Amino acid sequence: MVENFNEKADFIWSIADLLRGDYKQSEYQKVILPMTVLRRLDCVTKPNKENVLERYEQLQDQGIENVAPALKKASGEKVYNTSEYTFESLCDDPDQIASNLQYYINSFDEETKEIFEKFDFGHQIQRLDEANILYQIVHEFAEIDLHPDEVPNEEMGYIYEELIRKFNELSNETAGEHFTPREVIELMVNLIFQEDDEALSEQGAVRTVFDPACGTGGMLSVAEEYVRQLNNDARLHVFGQELNPESYAVCNSDMLIKGQNPDNIVYGNSFTEDGFK
Repeated sequence: MVENFNEKADFIWSIADLLRGDYKQSEYQKVILPMTVLRRLDCVTKPNKENVLERYEQLQDQGIENVAPALKKASGEKVYNTSEYTFESLCDDPDQIASNLQYYINSFDEETKEIFEKFDFGHQIQRLDEANILYQIVHEFAEIDLHPDEVPNEEMGYIYEELIRKFNELSNETAGEHFTPREVIELMVNLIFQEDDEALSEQGAVRTVFDPACGTGGMLSVAEEYVRQLNNDARLHVFGQELNPESYAVCNSDMLIKGQNPDNIVYGNSFTEDGFK
């Protein structure tokens, strides 16, 4: 799995070379991270797309407004998309790639759309289109298969976290705002759990961790890794809140990619808008 994970992470990382000249290195993540999420969701929703489109048409004919529960059931996933597009079909129309891609994103469920809004990805689509590199970016991502059968949730989480780590190292100008070094996070997690190791090693152990300023989710990810290494049967429920919209989008999408509950990550100021009263 490690080789596979590294190969896919390196491939996605290499796509950032297309941004050279039009973007600063510290801005690469504004394109590559949301595109990674989008490609993953494209692969996840593709198998049952016809079922979703058929059910969506039925619900519209019936005048039903709250379509989400039925469409999630038809999708068999936590996400769904009501457009006819996939990454492959988007590449069939290079001249309309920007408008079609935006339409495709707007056709996701409300929770998923919010992630791309917080990424401010609509602005990046326009910027990439004006630089005449949007089609190339989409085409490159269409080349990598990120379906869960090919890339399980755990491996996808590793790929995404590796990309986040690399981009954080590049973003020196904003590093102090949202990036805590990995070794500091590991120390924090060790301190949190140091008196709990024995209890966590027991069968059926359950714990909850909350980070009120979770950034891109580094501490939550390391906490999960710590508990998994200690006891694979233990369950750790992670919750977080984040004020920076892009960091929130990264953390929220990380949860979604791992097959966890993205509702556990809330946007806003923990002091003035407590999301977990």
